[in-house]
Amino acid sequence: AMWFVGYGVRERRRYRAGLAEQAAQRQRAEAEHARHALQEERLRIARELHDVLAHTLSVVTVQAGVGRRVGTARPAEATRALRTVEEASRGALDELRRLLCLLRSDDEPGDAVAGLAPAPGLGDLGSLAAMVRDAGTPVLVDLTGDVTALPPVASLTAYRIVQEALTNVVRHAPGAEAAVRVGIGPTGVQIEVTDTGRASTGRTPQAAGLAVGGKGHGIVGMRERAAIFGGTVDAGTLRRGGFRVAAFLPVAPAAAGRVA
Repeated sequence: AMWFVGYGVRERRRYRAGLAEQAAQRQRAEAEHARHALQEERLRIARELHDVLAHTLSVVTVQAGVGRRVGTARPAEATRALRTVEEASRGALDELRRLLCLLRSDDEPGDAVAGLAPAPGLGDLGSLAAMVRDAGTPVLVDLTGDVTALPPVASLTAYRIVQEALTNVVRHAPGAEAAVRVGIGPTGVQIEVTDTGRASTGRTPQAAGLAVGGKGHGIVGMRERAAIFGGTVDAGTLRRGGFRVAAFLPVAPAAAGRVA
């Protein structure tokens, strides 16, 4: 009888120890998952901040230079440049406010309007192109397909890829002509952004700064965004001069049926 009592006590202790170990493992797994989710969220916000700041600061820098050079001789053109700087800065502040609201805890008061502001998508390519034109870069936009059928995250990703590609044109090939072609089909979104480069050199400065091994991070960021959807991004110089960025974002089968 004493042996059975001792055996039962020992088994109960072993069982409780096993439950405690399982609970500890679950806690460790949950903590690791939370850390991973936090890291992913920080990377996502960092990419968003990079896209907003890089594009806006490029436009502001170009327009500020235009205003400084023509301020005395052509005041009307200088005024237009300053208006573009004002609009670009205001838009960047709105997006930064929306992104910073993501960093607030749920119980902290925040700007409700900024937190609920819709994220940009392919439907906003017209506004993006207008801002780039104001920066002195002619842009042609060709958008085909049903934008509303795309998932919001896919639309945002496609918009950011186009934005980053146009930012590179403004920054590295000022004065070049750019063309944006976006096609939404049954299998996904096809994106192509090309520019004519600088006629004097025949080679766009983008190739030196943004090619593999260069110092630029724009194309790397585009590839990271596309990889989230299992997509691809190809970038390189064109034989006739200029630069080309081509991306493909496959959509989910359920979304593909609506996009056709």
